[in-house]
Amino acid sequence: MEVIDFHTHAFPDNLAERAMKALAEEGNIPYYLDGKVSSLLASMDKAGITKSALCSIATKVNQFASILKWSEEIRTDRIIPFPSLHPDDPDWPQHIRCIKKANFPGIKMHPYYQNFDADEDRLFPLYELIAREKLILVLHTGFDFAFPRIRKADPARIHRILQAVPGLLLVTTHLGAWEDWEEVQRYLLGKPIYMEISFSLEYLGVARSRFLILNHPPEYILFGTDSPWADQAKCLEEFRKLNLPSELEERILGENALALLKKAQ
Repeated sequence: MEVIDFHTHAFPDNLAERAMKALAEEGNIPYYLDGKVSSLLASMDKAGITKSALCSIATKVNQFASILKWSEEIRTDRIIPFPSLHPDDPDWPQHIRCIKKANFPGIKMHPYYQNFDADEDRLFPLYELIAREKLILVLHTGFDFAFPRIRKADPARIHRILQAVPGLLLVTTHLGAWEDWEEVQRYLLGKPIYMEISFSLEYLGVARSRFLILNHPPEYILFGTDSPWADQAKCLEEFRKLNLPSELEERILGENALALLKKAQ
């Protein structure tokens, strides 16, 4: 059975140590790997994970080319890079097409680290092009450890995006919105919206995690860990403690991700 982690991060070897230390201090959170792709692969082997989506974040406009180049270098059958572009990038149409032409399945964006509100009107043409190119958008949703609790990617904003761009293959992180799950239940639960489950089960507990997952369309839940900020093996263990029906468990662990990735081909 395929087990696919739809939310991981890593950095070029020469930047990994510095990046991990800075991010850990900024968010006041521990990390479980050193931020290198080789360490992610070793973690996957230990946990029994077959593939990982590796998400980059362009925190500056001029980082697009270097992220795309590195993504091409690290891509394998097991590592599926999601490059990034900055919303202020004046060449975003060209860069979205570059990502598609290079056969990557999608793009990662992060409203806090890239300083935008998810439903700004100026971003709808960008989302529409991502949808037309049949690319997946992995978007950080909910609050973030490292930033003040200002609503930048909350469920109401996500709902507005999907109403305006219904064909967008949008993956919301952290079971719809980190530490904003009451609003997830209000705006997103039960609708055809992809959610990956990283950094959610340990905050929600078994009963509430089961409620949210069992009341969402079964084909729209994805397994994710946010490694290196979480231990992949432990995340799998916590997921299996939910005792979900075996068919649903298999869908979440891999089948749903494979089906979504096919939509982006």
